[in-house]
Amino acid sequence: MIPLLELTSLGKTYDTEQGPSVIVKDFNLRVSEGEFVCIVGHSGCGKSTVLSIAMGLNDATEGGVIVAGREVIGPGLDRGVVFQSPALLPWLSARENVLLALEQINDRKTRKDRKAVADKFLSSVGLNDVADCQPEQLSAGMRQRVGIARAFALEPKVLLLDEPFSLLDVVTRMELQDQLIRLCAETRKTVLMITHDVDEALLLADRIVLMTNGPAATVGEIVTVPFERPRDRLIMIDDARYHEARKQLLSFLEDEAKRGGRTLSVFEARQAATTDRTVSPDELFVIEKFTGFNRFRHKYRKPQAMTEFVDLSEAPPPPFDGAQDMLSSPECEGGSRGR
Repeated sequence: MIPLLELTSLGKTYDTEQGPSVIVKDFNLRVSEGEFVCIVGHSGCGKSTVLSIAMGLNDATEGGVIVAGREVIGPGLDRGVVFQSPALLPWLSARENVLLALEQINDRKTRKDRKAVADKFLSSVGLNDVADCQPEQLSAGMRQRVGIARAFALEPKVLLLDEPFSLLDVVTRMELQDQLIRLCAETRKTVLMITHDVDEALLLADRIVLMTNGPAATVGEIVTVPFERPRDRLIMIDDARYHEARKQLLSFLEDEAKRGGRTLSVFEARQAATTDRTVSPDELFVIEKFTGFNRFRHKYRKPQAMTEFVDLSEAPPPPFDGAQDMLSSPECEGGSRGR
């Protein structure tokens, strides 16, 4: 099968006063159509450098990137991009931010047709009720949804994601991960994503690329995720193959840290120390009772844990109903509350 995305002998070197600084060296990767690949590595190893070259925002010193048989020589509409922050224009509404991207496509669609496309993808991420709101009236999670809707609305050949969920709370992150999985399944999108979270990578990816530490970082190992789609995170966590794959990823990262004399970050150390990934009743109690996200009850809880920690018959709080509960008027007043 001919790969849709090819990164061949990719290298990036910067000239400094002390001499050339080699950031990435001989990075090779082939991504097939419809495949989801995550790149994982320590902070500063060059992951974002590789992705920025694929985006066309940075020039490679060596090698190059090919998308659907064409060499990447700059930004293009064949690649949809989602950054860590939503990167929305604050004076435009959610719909207008998506429309602005659609207007760059020369497909002779009328504005009415473009509006229909924008509304379709905003609805697909649960934002049909807040399409006329400006970014300041939306929560962080909702703003990131607009960025995801904008990227999918372009119908790019490849989707490039730079840690899109890293700034979100855990519950919002889980929901957006599920929405991304669903959208990718519906559109058969080819995805290359950067993440620090090995559990996120195991949930989302078909293959995980592990990068060595710099200088001259490159592909150290590629792990195939042993789970078919669709995936259920609770079922995966109870599968021995999940723990074997997770141990393989963390062992590689620990070895790279030792080889480079690097100390694991607090987040990485916490992940490495966590061997039992079963969601405990106490953790679910915190998510449900203290965040108000009771609609996640049936989605992220094992059936047998239903009555272990809370009596649902005693006046349960009303379910959180997305955007409707967040907006007090059509003008989106108070819309920054919630996700």
